[in-house]
Amino acid sequence: MKKAVLASVLGLSLVMTLAGCASDKKSSAAQADQKLSGKVVAVGSTALQPLVEQAGQTFQEKNSGVTINVQGGGSGAGLGQVQKGAVNIGNSDLFAEEQKGLDRTGMKDHKFAVVGMAPVVNKDADVKDISKQQLIDIFTGKITNWKEVGGADQKIVVINRAKGSGTRATFEKYGLDGAQAMQSQEQDSNGTVQKIVATTPGAVSYLAFSYVKDTLQPLSIDRVAPTDANVATNKWHIWSYEHMYTKGKESATTKAFLTYMTSSSVQKGLVKKLGYIPLTSMQVNRTVDGAVQDRK
Repeated sequence: MKKAVLASVLGLSLVMTLAGCASDKKSSAAQADQKLSGKVVAVGSTALQPLVEQAGQTFQEKNSGVTINVQGGGSGAGLGQVQKGAVNIGNSDLFAEEQKGLDRTGMKDHKFAVVGMAPVVNKDADVKDISKQQLIDIFTGKITNWKEVGGADQKIVVINRAKGSGTRATFEKYGLDGAQAMQSQEQDSNGTVQKIVATTPGAVSYLAFSYVKDTLQPLSIDRVAPTDANVATNKWHIWSYEHMYTKGKESATTKAFLTYMTSSSVQKGLVKKLGYIPLTSMQVNRTVDGAVQDRK
């Protein structure tokens, strides 16, 4: 009888000990969450901005002591600001090596998604497919009317992104084969370009896939459509990695936010929902020099 009572007491003690350990772990986890506080400022690419903004909002909801401030300004601004230590994160469509005059000392690349980019036109232009050479000729001013490429008799109005834009640099590098676009009206964000092209007869520009809406006509090139599937195999060449650059040692909150950006909820949820492409979907890798290799 005494043995049975002793066993019962020991068993109860063990259960209480295990419960206490579990409670301590939960308490420690809760305390760890509560320790995340402060402000993270991320500046740069407007192509990347919608994704970081929405991920930031969700991260704030999970960590009430944290504020995530996301601003545009272009990839050049993001890289420059983080290099100066003025912001925590520099969002960029470009590798830092592609930014001329940038001191990359201490900068760290956090690459976490891919963005496709497409030439887009006002629907009244009545054009859906052009050749690569025609694309180059349009943006360098050699072709000036849509009827020259089978469309409406309408003057072509080129809308450019501002210098320093990662979207522009990517488009000129991979869409125009390195040619510089003609001087024309310039805008500093994908969102503004989207609205102007949709409402301006004859307008043409280029946008990240995430900004291509039903109000615009994306152009195929040599009958290759700008789709995620074609980007994944590099059949569609106009795309770039999305980078979040930091400099030096990150704060605990910045580090946690960067980790969250690679989490399943962001990669399998927001990334796809907002029109970006997860790295895991890519069948190729591309270097800063543009060399493409199959992923192993």
